[in-house]
Amino acid sequence: MEFDVFGMGNALVDMEFAVDDAFLETHGIAKGLMTLVDTERQFAVLQALRGQHGSRACGGSAANTMVAVAALGGRACYAFLVAADEMGDFFLEDLARMGVATTLQGPRPAGSTGSCVVLVTPDAERTMNTYLGISAQLSPAQLDEEAVARSRFVYVEGYLVSSPTARAAAVAAMAMARRHGVRTALSFSDPAMVQYFRLGLEEILGEGVDLLFCNRAEALAWAGCRTLAKAVDSLRQVAGAFAVTLGAEGALLFDGYQLHEVDPFPVAAKDTNGAGDMFAGAFLYGITHGMSFPEAGRLASLAASRVVTRFGPRLAQEEYAALLKDFRAGEMPSTS
Repeated sequence: MEFDVFGMGNALVDMEFAVDDAFLETHGIAKGLMTLVDTERQFAVLQALRGQHGSRACGGSAANTMVAVAALGGRACYAFLVAADEMGDFFLEDLARMGVATTLQGPRPAGSTGSCVVLVTPDAERTMNTYLGISAQLSPAQLDEEAVARSRFVYVEGYLVSSPTARAAAVAAMAMARRHGVRTALSFSDPAMVQYFRLGLEEILGEGVDLLFCNRAEALAWAGCRTLAKAVDSLRQVAGAFAVTLGAEGALLFDGYQLHEVDPFPVAAKDTNGAGDMFAGAFLYGITHGMSFPEAGRLASLAASRVVTRFGPRLAQEEYAALLKDFRAGEMPSTS
């Protein structure tokens, strides 16, 4: 089987809860950021949330992106690591249900599967406490070079930079892709990754990637500047093409030759968790299925606008077909 996208990332069971700002303040949680925590801290936050209704899904940034690719009708394969525990069972079952192939073979190691507590405030901002668990031990052993060679893109999430073995796996995945003429893509994932792990990201980037995903804050942090126009010049030094998401302002694309502005699709946002992952997944689906950069950008903008109107990082399975139908019918923002 050939794949449109081979992804690699931290396998986390996402547990999402609606909270108010007071909850974040009471428990000393930095709003709007992804914070790495240990098992004791994760347990304490979950104890504080006991009795509140939440949702759970197989997640992690790259997993959400691979789910989007597959749910839209593409072929996705995912390299990851989960433990031999109940959450690991859940992760595998949920990923299979969404149609994503995996490289996981043989018995799973003992330990704890990673988790991410996603806290959504009334302003739709998402704040994440991430316990990597066994995912921190992700290594080149989880890669399948044959699957990489049969893919159109290799996609790596920037969150892998925080673990030495996972960073080595990301570097190895990029090297495999280049050996086999497979295009490479990277997401910066979070401003904290750019701020605190820049050298690691530079190692993953190597001589540059074919496609880079980031948001405005990450782009500005990478370039060390205050304007997007200046950041664009810096991004062009490390990526042949890129997509910068701008929240309610849409997105800015560079296809290797020219810039394209993608207008937003106005909605009332309830939860921004997964918006960037959805954008990347829909964009990768688009450009691996005959769409131009502007077309893929419009599809990605529409997909992201749909996911922020509900809680959770993905749509219901039947909604992806409706999304494509609406896109083809012209229900989408324009580009300029």
